[in-house]
Amino acid sequence: MFEAPPAGQNQAHAIATALLEGFNRHYRLFSETNRAAKQRFEQADWHAQRKATRDRIAFYDERVQETKNRLQTEFAADTLPMEVWQQVKLLYIGLLLDHRQPELAETFFNTVTTKILHRSYFHNSFIFVRPAISTSYIEMSEEMGPTTYRAHYPTRETWRDTWVQLVRDFDLKRDFEDLERDADDVVAELQRSLGPLQPRTSFQIQVLSNLFFRNKGAYIVGKVLNGTQQTPIALPLLHNADGKLIIDTVLHTEDDMVLLFSYARAYFMVDMPVPSAYVQFLRTLMPRKPRAELYSAVGLHKQGKNSFYRDLLNHLRHSTDRFRIAPGIKGMVMLVFDLPSFPYVFKLIKDFYPPTKKTTREQIKGKYLLVKQHDRVGRMADTLEYSKVALPLARFEPELLEEMHKFCGSLLEITGEEGRQEIIIDHAYIERRMAPLNIFLKDASAAGDSAAIERATIEYGNAIKDLVAANIFPGDMLWKNFGITRQGKVVFYDYDEIEYLTDCNFREVPEPDDDAPSGSDPVWFDVGAKDVFPETFGPFLLGNARVRQAFLKHHPELLTAAYWDQHKQRILAGDMLDVFPYEPQRRFVNQRQAAAASR
Repeated sequence: MFEAPPAGQNQAHAIATALLEGFNRHYRLFSETNRAAKQRFEQADWHAQRKATRDRIAFYDERVQETKNRLQTEFAADTLPMEVWQQVKLLYIGLLLDHRQPELAETFFNTVTTKILHRSYFHNSFIFVRPAISTSYIEMSEEMGPTTYRAHYPTRETWRDTWVQLVRDFDLKRDFEDLERDADDVVAELQRSLGPLQPRTSFQIQVLSNLFFRNKGAYIVGKVLNGTQQTPIALPLLHNADGKLIIDTVLHTEDDMVLLFSYARAYFMVDMPVPSAYVQFLRTLMPRKPRAELYSAVGLHKQGKNSFYRDLLNHLRHSTDRFRIAPGIKGMVMLVFDLPSFPYVFKLIKDFYPPTKKTTREQIKGKYLLVKQHDRVGRMADTLEYSKVALPLARFEPELLEEMHKFCGSLLEITGEEGRQEIIIDHAYIERRMAPLNIFLKDASAAGDSAAIERATIEYGNAIKDLVAANIFPGDMLWKNFGITRQGKVVFYDYDEIEYLTDCNFREVPEPDDDAPSGSDPVWFDVGAKDVFPETFGPFLLGNARVRQAFLKHHPELLTAAYWDQHKQRILAGDMLDVFPYEPQRRFVNQRQAAAASR
């Protein structure tokens, strides 16, 4: 005779079902926004594309709050005994057995439950500290729908036509200027870089089934397999001045792909029925890039956070070095520390600041949110924002602990038994570690490396110009607030004084008043809160003679109010400039123009 399950199990099943319904609603809305990016691209609706990218960031937190409210209203979730929550987790795992996004659903479960349960519950019994459902071979089931990638099998004779066909397969509702010409350029560039085509066993092109959209571009992402050789491929599709589509270039190295999927760029929009399969494919193109950064790059930044934290805990288990005060000049607003063996820095907002810094903790958080929501154009580091970060107390250098208690005491809590204590950090930002630009220039000067100084100075100016194009005024432009990546790219990472360019008033320094009394204030003119005087940047930035020479050679316009105001007016008029994740000389249109000029 059938026996009904105990009442507690019925309740646990209802809670597990409500949690999964909350996640499914989130991923449905997330996917709908990503699919709509194709139409926005076809219609050249750039402002709508930017707005959708910004709005999508809030989707996750909105669904989490909805689900939390539902669990509290229907089940008084925060009053339930431990046994019920243990059942909820086990039943939730059962609901995920045939799910297409199980790893994301587990993260959603963690986020909701940790907002309900006391922190003492945060362990294996109640949350997913490690994945419970494997994401391997999810697509083996026919019910999973279209495959993650399409395979094309060209011959030497059909090599060029295959590129034409794989682009057409995406069925973009806008004409190309000359797709066959662009395919010829792709073939020619690959031959210049990789040598003449020599097909071997299993010669094929694998292309992810959906386009990657960001800003004003759409990207076809895939790889060429030729015997044991693998070549990553990305084709940027853009609108030309006449509104026709073009293949702008072909990216074909691992470094190209790392820059395209950089943590310093806005998140892509891409429709991914099985996101783990997309991430796994991307890892074959960028094997050194952490899975956490790839999840973030495709818009799944909460999964990126979860994956990162697991990586951190695993690293701590297999290392013995200690957290320390990060090398470089100490900040006035942020306390920064790192673990030498781990390529990230941890940033805490201090409890108090010098009088010159007229800001608050909430204002600083607002600046970091601005950067999260904005187009970072490859020049602003993404940050992982965490609450209640638990780290082993024994792994902290005494000097760092002293600094933390002195400047960030309100953020700290020590818990646990003697010998197994943890330090709980209430709020922290975590970023990729970069070499501070001021230290890089100091070392290059000491070595007499004028070429390195010039390259870094050019990159610094280019970084500022890219930020200007994206409507960002960095505020504090000192070298110490910029870092240099492994690829030599300069990236801004100090956001407490960041402003929209359009909110600033760029002025020239007026002539001194001859009637001013002797010994009066050296600033003889009124200065508003948002006034900026670019000609005054020089004394703060150009003390090094070699740096000054390179800066004035390549970027003198940055010291003029006219340059900044010109771009401010352009943005106010609604213009959106292209900022490419590759050098301009790689664009086919520029290569064709250069070839024509040389004839």
